[in-house]
Amino acid sequence: MADFIFNDPELKERRRELRKNSTPAEIELWKRLKNKALNGRKFRRQYSVGKFIIDFYCPEERLGIELDGSMHFTSENIEYDKNRTDVINYFNIKIIRFENYMIMEDIENVLEVIKRNFNTTPGPS
Repeated sequence: MADFIFNDPELKERRRELRKNSTPAEIELWKRLKNKALNGRKFRRQYSVGKFIIDFYCPEERLGIELDGSMHFTSENIEYDKNRTDVINYFNIKIIRFENYMIMEDIENVLEVIKRNFNTTPGPS
């Protein structure tokens, strides 16, 4: 891998592929995050940190959001996700996780949890 920590060009096609093949939960959350819709914060989709790609990332807050489907709940993937989160945390990025069903069933609560993880006061929109 090149010396890129953030948005490594070698991962550009993979990030693009993930955006094109978003899950219904990712599409639904993106509707609420894009265009600074959540408290004026800019979010990016499929942002890479090291060799890992975060579903959503807010640079201003150094906050990553991961949406987890059923495949994340095997013992192997639980361990992988923990290690992945530890690496991303090393770069001073906080990761919060939601199960896909939470987005589809209670999006307002999910948005409140995201806002509670903001560290800075909102800037102008």
